Amino acid sequence: MLSRIADSLFWLNRYMERADGLLRVMKTNYILSLDKGTNSNLTWKPVLEIFAHANEEQSTLLENDTQSALKLLLTDMKNVNSLKVILTKARENARGVQDHITKEVWEQVNQMYHLVNQPNLTEKLTGYEAMETMEDFVKECILFSGVTDTTMPRGIGWSFMNLGRYIERCTQTIEMADQQYSSIDYNLDNAVDIIEWRYLLFSLSGYELHLKTYRGSNYNSNVLHQVLINQNFTRSVFYSLHRIERYLDDIVKENKSAENEALQRYFGRLYSDVKYVDFDTLNGITLQHWLEEVRNHLLGFSNRLAQNFFSYT
Repeated sequence: MLSRIADSLFWLNRYMERADGLLRVMKTNYILSLDKGTNSNLTWKPVLEIFAHANEEQSTLLENDTQSALKLLLTDMKNVNSLKVILTKARENARGVQDHITKEVWEQVNQMYHLVNQPNLTEKLTGYEAMETMEDFVKECILFSGVTDTTMPRGIGWSFMNLGRYIERCTQTIEMADQQYSSIDYNLDNAVDIIEWRYLLFSLSGYELHLKTYRGSNYNSNVLHQVLINQNFTRSVFYSLHRIERYLDDIVKENKSAENEALQRYFGRLYSDVKYVDFDTLNGITLQHWLEEVRNHLLGFSNRLAQNFFSYT
C-alpha cells in the first residue's frame, strides 16, 4: 500500500475518533453543568485545555461561558481541534482514498461534514437546541463506527484505520484520567465519592460498567483500575494498547524490515509497562510520573510509526 494511502486511512479514523471523544466530553460537561447544586465547581476549563489547547487566560475567560465554549469547540475554525476543523480534515483524507474505503463510509463522513457546516449551526448552540445538536452529532459518530465496522474489508487498510482509532482513543483516556486525578493531587487515599468521578466515567462511556463491575467504596482506586487496566472496558488504556498490538502485527507481517521489527519492540515495551504494572504502587507522584511516561512513549510510538510507514521526516 502506498504511504500516502496508509497515511490518509490512519488519519481519517483518528480524526473521527477525536470527534467522537470531543462530543462525548462536551455532552457530559453540558449535562452535568445544568445541575448547579451538585456540580457547582464544574466548568468548561478541563474540556478547553484538552480539546482547544487553551491557555490559562483563555480558559479562565470562557470556563463559565457555555455558549462561547460550545462555539469554540464546535464551529471555530481558528481552533485546530474544533469539530468543524476535525471533520473537514477527516473528509479531506476520505476524499483522497475513496478507492480504498466503501461508499457507505465516504457518505457518512460527507454527511457529518455538511451537518457541521450548516449556516444556522451557531444559532442552535445559543438556545435550547444545543443539547439536541450535540446528540445528533454523537449519533452520527456512532453511525460512522457501525458503517465502518460492517462495510470495510479486513485488509491492510483496515489495520491502518484501527491504528489511528486506538492511538487516538488511548491518548484521550490518558489525558482525561491525568486531568481528573490531578484534581486530587494523584492521592488515592483522599476519600472521594463516586459522584465526583461521574464526569470522567460518563466522558468515557464507562459509568454503567463501573456500577456493574466494581464493589466497595474505594472509588479512587476502582475508577483508576477501570480506565487503565480493565481488559473488558473498550476505552481503557490496556484495551486500546491490546488492539494496537494486533493491528501493528498485521501490518508488520506485510512489511518485514529491521525498522518495523524495532518499532514492534518499542511498542512491546510500552505495552508491557501497562500490562504488567504493579497497580498497588500507583499513588501520588508515582501515578503522575507513570501516566506522563505512558503518554510520552505512546507519542514516541506514534511518531516512529509515521516515520516508518508514512514517509514523515
